[in-house]
Amino acid sequence: MNPFSSGTRLRDMIRAIRACKTAAEERAVVRKESAAIRASINENDQDYRHRNLAKLMFIHMLGYPTHFGQMECLKLIASAGFPEKRIGYLGLMLLLDERQEVLMLVTNSLKQDLNHSNQYIVGLALCALGNICSAEMARDLAPEVERLLQFRDPNIRKKWAFPRSVPDLMGVDVSGDWNKRTNQLWNTVILASLWALWLERNNRIFDGVEGDKCTEGLVKTLKDVVNSPYSPEYDIAGITDPFLHIRLLKLLRVLGQGDADSSDCMNDILAQVATKTESNKNAGNAILYECVETIMSIEDNGGLRVLAINILGRFLSNRDNNIRYVALNMLMKAITVDAQAVQRHRATILECVKDSDASIRKRALELVYLLVNESNVKPLTKELIDYLEVSDQEFKGDLTAKICSIVAKFSLEKIWYIDQMLKVLTEAGNFVKDEVWHALIVVISNASDLHGYTVRALYRAFQTSEQESLVRVAVWCIGEYGDMLVNNVGMLDVEDPITVTESDAVDVVEIAIKRHTSDFTTKAMAFIAMLKLSSRFPSCSERIKDIIVQYKGNLVLELQQRSLEFNSIIAKHQNIRSALVERMPVLDEATFMGRRAGSMPATVSTSTTTSINIPNGVSKPSAAPLVDLLDLSSDDTPAVPSSTGGGGADFLQDLLGVDLSPAPNQPGMKPALQNGTDVLLDLLSIGDPPAQSSLSTSDILSSVQDNKLPVAPLDGLLSPSAPATPVIDLLDGFAVKPPTPENNGSAFPSIVAFESSLLKLLFNFSKPPGNPQTTLIQATFTNLSSDSFTDFIFQAAVPKFLQLHLDPASGNTLPASGNGSITQSLKVTNSQHGKKSLVMRIKIAFKMNNKDVLEEGQINNFPRGL
Repeated sequence: MNPFSSGTRLRDMIRAIRACKTAAEERAVVRKESAAIRASINENDQDYRHRNLAKLMFIHMLGYPTHFGQMECLKLIASAGFPEKRIGYLGLMLLLDERQEVLMLVTNSLKQDLNHSNQYIVGLALCALGNICSAEMARDLAPEVERLLQFRDPNIRKKWAFPRSVPDLMGVDVSGDWNKRTNQLWNTVILASLWALWLERNNRIFDGVEGDKCTEGLVKTLKDVVNSPYSPEYDIAGITDPFLHIRLLKLLRVLGQGDADSSDCMNDILAQVATKTESNKNAGNAILYECVETIMSIEDNGGLRVLAINILGRFLSNRDNNIRYVALNMLMKAITVDAQAVQRHRATILECVKDSDASIRKRALELVYLLVNESNVKPLTKELIDYLEVSDQEFKGDLTAKICSIVAKFSLEKIWYIDQMLKVLTEAGNFVKDEVWHALIVVISNASDLHGYTVRALYRAFQTSEQESLVRVAVWCIGEYGDMLVNNVGMLDVEDPITVTESDAVDVVEIAIKRHTSDFTTKAMAFIAMLKLSSRFPSCSERIKDIIVQYKGNLVLELQQRSLEFNSIIAKHQNIRSALVERMPVLDEATFMGRRAGSMPATVSTSTTTSINIPNGVSKPSAAPLVDLLDLSSDDTPAVPSSTGGGGADFLQDLLGVDLSPAPNQPGMKPALQNGTDVLLDLLSIGDPPAQSSLSTSDILSSVQDNKLPVAPLDGLLSPSAPATPVIDLLDGFAVKPPTPENNGSAFPSIVAFESSLLKLLFNFSKPPGNPQTTLIQATFTNLSSDSFTDFIFQAAVPKFLQLHLDPASGNTLPASGNGSITQSLKVTNSQHGKKSLVMRIKIAFKMNNKDVLEEGQINNFPRGL
């Protein structure tokens, strides 16, 4: 037999389709089968008509066109036998709907079957009418449907239905004969179905009917069903007629909304359903879910709602994903009603965030976000961040966004905010949006007491993570607070000591520049950090210069330009470099809010009475690349030059950000200066402008080219707090600033820190400029005995508020009788400077005549002020 002939069975066609390995093979099978069915229809083959229609229904479920078989449905419906009618009506309900005009042809067949002597054929017609009935069919067949309400067989009465497409028939004579007839179905499933559908679609069905009486009747019926004995005919998984349960609960839910009396009437039966229904079967879970939804919809009853939320909590522990998902959906609605009851199931909801099903994870994460408040934000955030470390890559984006939003919204302390954001950046920095790390930088800049702590935390995080956003924040902070990193300034009790040299700090920024995964923004920020470190660490200046100069031929124009300009600053303008790259002032959050129109700020409160508003993002000002050294982002757009003046004037105005055109005088205001020189000098605050001058803009430009006119220093543009310094050449040279004597602090007398019969230790003190907390100690060891010392080792220990760094000693052999000495440099940082004095315990080990000698002591006689 041909496998694609009309005589093949449905199972053979299904087997052939399932054997297809590609979509093209499946289409070929369906195409050949459809061709065979069309050929059979054209030949009017009555023997295989039912088999062809069964195949068409399967093909229709696969999504292929089957319109050519619609008339076959009508032919089978018109057949005399039950098997043919069953296939015909099933095809009618699947292949057609009430909008098809061909349905007019089946009205007569439906009318005959509704009057048929075979109850099963009557049931087929009723089912089909309930699914595809049009308004015209409803009006034509209404008498037959109404008559069937009196049918002797209960199976037909259960299938009794009326289409919702004819509202004028639905509301006819509600209090009259029609209502009396519907009351005959009070104890059948169709009553609850019918009344629920009518009430939802057309509330007029209960006009004239007292709501209390309806509620009382429904409650009585539901109570009888709940307490009814075992009935094999209606039993499903040990529950009597769960469909009737559900329909009655839905109707009670509609009746109880906004009606306190009806709600009170149904409270007892709802509590009974919620406590008696077993939850180990799917039918029981369906009833419990409808009961919970009804409890949540009717008027307030605190005890019932707690019971309902506890049921949802049990649902969250179910192994069925569908049950857990609907429970999460319902809890999101319940949290607006009774948040405290939902909070009790917080641990279970958190476990759902870690579920393997993606839809459950997302819904649970949304629910956790709604559960967060000031009292539980810390434990919840910790749980989410811990899960972030092991979560799937496709889920990290959603999880990271929620964590950042929670931290920004509910943060109580800056240090906690910074810690959590650093953890997020370390684990999923590539999923963090730009506005998040922009806002973090704003917080860091405003937390002056946490600068040292933050830069050390970022240095540690950089060693273990390559996340792009983390690298950007790290290089920004190292560029700003690199000296605090090296000197361990602002140590907190909660952090461990860390030893970082100037070379180590430069290594971090160099890695960020050379890392192949770093994008243009990261590299540009690292260039800026390098320029700042060249001033912070003069000993590394040449190394930094060598790193920067490597990019003078880079294909990216911005990096090439920064390389050339920064190299020029490092090589030729050391005198003004420190002022040029001074530490950034505190970032004004209001400024960044203004640059982000429409953004909503999140509040982070400090430990004091003040609070700051963190904007959702930090955008940067437009500026020329040469002066955009401290911008948070490097994708800057050059400022549009003013159209006033010639080409040279446009360049000057663009570079300096000033308008050289004279402004008209305004009433009540100071008269504007009358020429370009006065305007330029006034804006730049360089001395007093001449009383009379006739220089034009072209004269100014020519004076600049001849190095006769001072213009704005770049350090004034880069660091607002820096003093103005005259500039000779805009592109190459800067005026030499008179040398400023370095302030090395007050001189401290040398002390004999330790002395015994064998050894003498002398301390000399000095302080680096601008850092009163740090003390540099030069230790000199002298041998007082007649024997030389070998394997010389010096060790020291300080309290927690002090940080000690020891450089290697000049040697390990100490000559006898003071004929030589060993020196060693120490650096001590006093975090309690001005409050506590230095104190140190020392241990000196050496060998004398091949015998181990140990000298110990405590130094308390440090000069005051260290």
